[in-house]
This record gives sequence, structure tokens and C-alpha cells, in this order.
Amino acid sequence: MGKEQYVAYVSTYTSGNKSGFGIRIYDVDIKNGRFTEKDQVKITNSSYVTISHSRKYLYSITDFGVESYKILADGSLEVLNHASINGMRGRHLSTDYEDKFLFVAGYHDAKLTVLRINEDGTIGEITDEIFHKGLGSIAERNFRPHINCVRMTRDNKFLCAADLGMDHVVVYGLNHLSGKLKQVDIIRSEQESAPRHLKFSKDGRFLYIVHELKNYIDVYSYELDNRGNPVFEKIQTIETVNDYHAVGSAASALNFSEDYQYICSSNAGDNSVVLYSIDQESGMLTKHLCLPVSGDYPKDVALFPDNRHLVSLNHESDTMTFFNVDMEQGTLVMNGREMKVDQPNCIIFYRVK
Repeated sequence: MGKEQYVAYVSTYTSGNKSGFGIRIYDVDIKNGRFTEKDQVKITNSSYVTISHSRKYLYSITDFGVESYKILADGSLEVLNHASINGMRGRHLSTDYEDKFLFVAGYHDAKLTVLRINEDGTIGEITDEIFHKGLGSIAERNFRPHINCVRMTRDNKFLCAADLGMDHVVVYGLNHLSGKLKQVDIIRSEQESAPRHLKFSKDGRFLYIVHELKNYIDVYSYELDNRGNPVFEKIQTIETVNDYHAVGSAASALNFSEDYQYICSSNAGDNSVVLYSIDQESGMLTKHLCLPVSGDYPKDVALFPDNRHLVSLNHESDTMTFFNVDMEQGTLVMNGREMKVDQPNCIIFYRVK
């Protein structure tokens, strides 16, 4: 990897611990596949963090709405401002590809919030608010809408909102001047499958949706018809678990490797990580391994930038566990001791040099 240097941002819940540090920053040792804690950021219950496409700013969910940070040269964070989302604490957030708008997914109140981003990276006013409505299929967690993930198509035309309570992804057209959304399509998943996270391939031609309750990833092709409308066509469904997995398993994470050659997911209950290679032409996935993570509820997992190491964020056991990865042999070998971290939620690797 040469002399490239990285930090890792880990978002955590702060309820239940007394530190109040909802974001932790680590120096990344690529060669040895380990972290060293660098800094801590005071923020309440950081459910999720995202980095602007300009790579200059980091945005986080907090109890009070959303917060923005400037990323400094060494990867440290300088707080810029915070803004209300006029609703319950969000679950996920992302920006459009021009970094003009911030989208926040509301799990608890099924509210999708759009906020303007100012040129200096600060968060501005709310431009749109949409509540998902309807009834799900069973009178438990799927009995009402829960927006769990929001992401733009890579052509920056449409926002996709995964609603795991309603078993579908709602597709919205974005007005890039007003910041208003208009529903244009729905991608329907299998009943009681609970679409949790979604990601687009680097070239934008393929959409990957991981389903929490049915433990599989659906792969879709994406293109525009002659009128400029989005067309999604399912081309593959692939399991996130082995045939002999634990009862009550729930798929959680969905992350690309830095080079977009691989994609990884995780399974709570089964407490395993699954790694796939991606056929760059067809978008199809090939499973390489599905193995234990030595922790409870791997809420997020990520490959190191060298694709030879992996970290698992084990939400219920308050740990991060580290592994050496051999894709060709299909092996995952624990790499050193676990690191303690309270209720970790998500991780992002960020190149500083």
C-alpha cells in the first residue's frame, strides 16, 4: 500500500456509558491490520456517520438532529454546526454527489428529511420532509414503516430510501434547486424480508440491497429508459449465511472494499461475516467465505484498504475484532486481541495521505 495513511471513524451510542464520546478516531496500521486510538469526539448517540463526496466534511446523526465537522489534515474533526431534523433521532444519512443536500433516514418515525448543505460544509435549512405511510405484513417490527437507509443513484438523479418495515425501496426524483423530492418508483422486496442497507456499484450500473430478516442480498441492474425514468431489474439473489446458520439470524452490514472488487455483509445472531467478489462486467456476486467474527451482533464490518484484513464492530459485546483475510483460500484468522468500544454502530476508513 506504499506510504498511504488512513484513519478510521467509528460511530457509537453513548446511552449506557458515561464517556459521551459518540465518535472515535483511530490511526490505521494497514500492514498489521490493527487500530490505535487517536481521538474522541463528544456527541450523543451517533447512529451513523458519512463523509461528503468532496472528502472535506463528515456528517453524523445525533440525538439533536445532525452535526457537521471539518476533516483536518491529520483526520481529526473540527465541529462546524448542528441542525434539527424536526423529528426523532435518525438512523442513517448521506449526501448527494454534489454535496448540496443531506438526506436523513428516520427509523423510529419513518420520516425522510432533506437539508441543504452550505458551501462551507455547514448544514442549512430543511428543504423537504416526507413521512412513509402504510401497514406492513406482520404485527411486530414490520407492522409500520421504518426508513433505514437513503442513498442517491450515482448519476445523482434519484434518491433511494430503503424501508425495512414496508419491504420496499422508494425511489424519489430530486429537484436540485429546491431540494424537494417526488416519488417516481418503488422497488418491491419479498414480504417480511426487511431491506436494510443499499449501495450502488462504482460505475452506478448495479444496486445491492441487503435484507435483514431473510438474510440475502438482491442485485439489480440500473439504467434510464428513453424518457429518463429509472429502470431497476433484479439479476441475482444470494444468501448472506451458510446452510447451517444460527436460528434468528439478521443480516446487517453492507460495505464495498476500497477498490470496489469486493463487498461484505454481516449476520447478527449467527455472528458471522460474509465476503463476496464482484464481477465488474455483470455486477454478480460470488461468495468467498462466511465465518464467525468472535463477537456478538456484528452491526458493521469492513475490509481494510489492502483487502487482507477485516474489522468487525460487535455492537452487543462492545468490541471490535480484527482478522487476517485470504480470499483465495476462503479463510479468516483472528488477528490479535479484541478492542473495547461501547456499542459501535458503523465504521469508515478515510485516507489522510
